[in-house]
Amino acid sequence: MMDNGEDQQLDVRSVVEAVSADHSFGAPLYVVESMCMRCHENGTSRFLLTLIPHFRKVLISAFECPHCGERNNEVQFAGKIQPRGCCYHLDVPAGDVKIFDRQVVKSESATIRIPELDFEIPPEAQRGSLSTVEGILARAADELSALQEERKKVDPKTAEAIDQFLSKLRACAKAETPFTFILDDPAGNSFIENPHAPSPDPSLTIKFYDRTPEQQATLGYLADPSQAGQSQSEGGLGAPSAATTTSTPHGAIGATGGHRAIAQSNNTDISDNLFRYSAPEEVMTFPSTCGACTKLCETRMFEVIVMASTCEDCGYRNSELKPGGAIPEKGKKITLSVKNIADLSRDVIKSDTAGVKIPELDLELAGGTLGGMVTTVEGLVTQIRESLARVHGFTFGDSLDESKKNKWKEFGSRLTKLLSLEQPWTLILDDELANSFISPVTDDIKDDHQLTYEEFERSWEQNEELGLNDIDTSSADAAYGSTETAKLP
Repeated sequence: MMDNGEDQQLDVRSVVEAVSADHSFGAPLYVVESMCMRCHENGTSRFLLTLIPHFRKVLISAFECPHCGERNNEVQFAGKIQPRGCCYHLDVPAGDVKIFDRQVVKSESATIRIPELDFEIPPEAQRGSLSTVEGILARAADELSALQEERKKVDPKTAEAIDQFLSKLRACAKAETPFTFILDDPAGNSFIENPHAPSPDPSLTIKFYDRTPEQQATLGYLADPSQAGQSQSEGGLGAPSAATTTSTPHGAIGATGGHRAIAQSNNTDISDNLFRYSAPEEVMTFPSTCGACTKLCETRMFEVIVMASTCEDCGYRNSELKPGGAIPEKGKKITLSVKNIADLSRDVIKSDTAGVKIPELDLELAGGTLGGMVTTVEGLVTQIRESLARVHGFTFGDSLDESKKNKWKEFGSRLTKLLSLEQPWTLILDDELANSFISPVTDDIKDDHQLTYEEFERSWEQNEELGLNDIDTSSADAAYGSTETAKLP
């Protein structure tokens, strides 16, 4: 490591042990002598364990060979794999040069695609890197153009096709043609900078998704692939061959238990205590697969539908809120005026189609940003603050100018002040499928003057996004009608 301006070289084992034991993130720079893969002479590798503010813990490594000049760098994540994968869509218009300066964190599991060019950079092609949009494209062009002279002699047709593609790629890199830059990471550890943060970015769309079993296996979760086919006769949580239903009379679920479960984020207690506002509660218990380690676990489901999964093997817990029953004809907009401490404790059910707005902060989160959740008003604000801090990783980076840095600090301070109730503020849940809910403080919702419910007609675009415009139920309606007719005497 660095000592009085000189590099003290260590062996690889010492570096790994030192990095693994260091949790302060004030770690020194470690230097290791390693072989150059180009000239096979000894070069120098440097390792730095650091923390990107409001993003992730990372291990940055850089190699340099004094003999042949070979250099490269790599970013590996020292933190945990995220519960869900992420996919960033960046629309790059023609003529916008500034958008190429956006910083990009690409993990070792991420894939980059440009659909307009039918171009894909798989995870193994470019390892984890900290770069910009321009840097990613330039590196791809350099790697494709390598050995072109030799390729022209051996396979002229392939070389000519690559030259044609390189001209298109360089045209994109010079902002001469519009294109879409897609960064898809099943580990959820990649990132594209939003220079407008905390405001929404019209050019950037972020989606989070559940990983497939194949992606779980690629990330190393599925240690034994045969366990997916384990027989339920082996016992354990997956033993029941059919879902079991337990009924509880309406009113037997206490409000105190529900509040405690939400505050403690106890998934089991949520499923046992929460729905005191609805008809007789029925909880279905059925075997499922853990979203973290893919082993068999137990899921409890309400008709509403709230699903809480608990894995006894790795301790992973997850709760999801899914709409149940028929699709409502209209959407619903819920507006709550938050004025006192009691309002922060109101129960909130936010479906995965609901958007969140706080007009006093000019804050708007599109539907699906936080997923479906069961929480409180205070918990929702906390989730928003943590989500923004996690997504906008370069908020306090050295590359950010002071005006933008101060803008973010001011917004974070205003978001925190919402919970101190220095002044009243408004929470709006805009749900196209009307599956969200904020609890009233009175027995009759109409008597709660701080809470309003407003139904609205969905637009054609909203129905199209939900996949409702092309639904054809004529066959099912006809079959249902014939069945009903057959039952008549």
